[in-house]
Amino acid sequence: MKSFKTDICVIGAGSGGLSVAAGAVQMGADVVLLEGHKMGGDCLNFGCVPSKALIAAGKQAHALRHGAGFGVANVVPQVDYAAAKDHVHKVIDTIAPVDSQERFEGLGVHVIREYGHFISPRELQAGDTVIRARRFVIATGSSPFVPPIPGLENVPYETNETIFDLREQPEHLLVVGGGPIGIEMAQAHLRLGSRVTVIEGFKALGRDDPEMREIVLDKLRAEGLEIEEDALAKEVRGSAGAIEIEAEDGRVFKGTHLLMAVGRKANIDRLNLAAAGIDHDRTITVDAGLRTSNRRVYAIGDVAGGLQFTHVAGYHAGVIIRSLLFGLPAKARNAHIPWATYTDPELAQVGLTEAQAREQHGDNLEVARFEIAENDRAIAEGKAAGLIKVMVIKGRPVGASIAGPSAGELVSLWSLAIANRLKMSQVAAMIAPYPTLSEVNKRAAGAYFSPRLFENPTVKRVVRFVQKWVP
Repeated sequence: MKSFKTDICVIGAGSGGLSVAAGAVQMGADVVLLEGHKMGGDCLNFGCVPSKALIAAGKQAHALRHGAGFGVANVVPQVDYAAAKDHVHKVIDTIAPVDSQERFEGLGVHVIREYGHFISPRELQAGDTVIRARRFVIATGSSPFVPPIPGLENVPYETNETIFDLREQPEHLLVVGGGPIGIEMAQAHLRLGSRVTVIEGFKALGRDDPEMREIVLDKLRAEGLEIEEDALAKEVRGSAGAIEIEAEDGRVFKGTHLLMAVGRKANIDRLNLAAAGIDHDRTITVDAGLRTSNRRVYAIGDVAGGLQFTHVAGYHAGVIIRSLLFGLPAKARNAHIPWATYTDPELAQVGLTEAQAREQHGDNLEVARFEIAENDRAIAEGKAAGLIKVMVIKGRPVGASIAGPSAGELVSLWSLAIANRLKMSQVAAMIAPYPTLSEVNKRAAGAYFSPRLFENPTVKRVVRFVQKWVP
């Protein structure tokens, strides 16, 4: 058995772990990085990157079918599903060197390609190596959660970890789960030529603002996506090519392929957290500074609970670097963290939804709204459907909900505003080039001030006075 001493041991080479390792080693710390599976973690190999690549392929097919409105004849695309998957893997391969073992070893990180588990509060074993570190960072991420539905163990199914290796195009894809992953994959497969049924036990995209989610779901249904809500799966039966799902209310859904997309579970089973004195339940318990009950150990990203997004793991990495390297206090905040669902149209949120803001602030809440149908760039591109709502308390935004084209891009401005406690007047002062979708944000800020300017009797009296008496 070999032994190794280091300043920082990072467990997991996904987004958060890689960010900590790169930042720490370049600022002078000795760093060991453990990864028992693929460098780059879930996002690069099974999540954000491949899903967006497949969505892009679906968009290309959809554009060919709907060119007539632009004076370009509609055509039926000849979809090669296997070639679309080749595109997905080409994208992964293009990005992979940035997250590679070679790159991080070049930075000076000691990379060990083994899973690790604690053997004491200060020691961890990875393969035949025992690592003693001043600080540990658990960044092991999450994996697909597959619920124990009766019969599922006897039926072939896909998850986000296998769907991108599927080469045979599903004739009729059943998607269990109407969250972001399920809905994104559903629309992508629909546009690539599969029939798709989404089976959701409660409400599809249920975490988002109801008004916004209906804008998106109505568009998806109009494209032909079958979305079955309040359909809690009771039993799965059948075999490859002939799968049936029976819901609690007796509805039966039939298809050729099955994708399970009902949620995520934190990757903590291998870690032997008890040996390190680390409190946990389904995720690891952390304080505001992302420290565990063992003060030498931090947990970041999906494994720490809360919002499960790649950019959250990256944000967490930046928070703990202050504490790890400089001994400075730092706390993670959630109020300014955005998320997006990359359907067409997209759905994005940052801060409080309207319902949350109303519950917290009551009558003090003001909601500024702007219809994307009034944005000239959206009209020009045939994407003039959608809405932005900004929740405002005492002149400052506390949340923004967007459904429409490039919502994931537009929401970043509101994250900036909330993070820095900007006023709506400062957003309104922004100049956006014309014509761009970014004007939507400025128009939303303008909508907040419109009643104050155009419906205010005092303003009108002042204007009349100036026009009459000021030379």
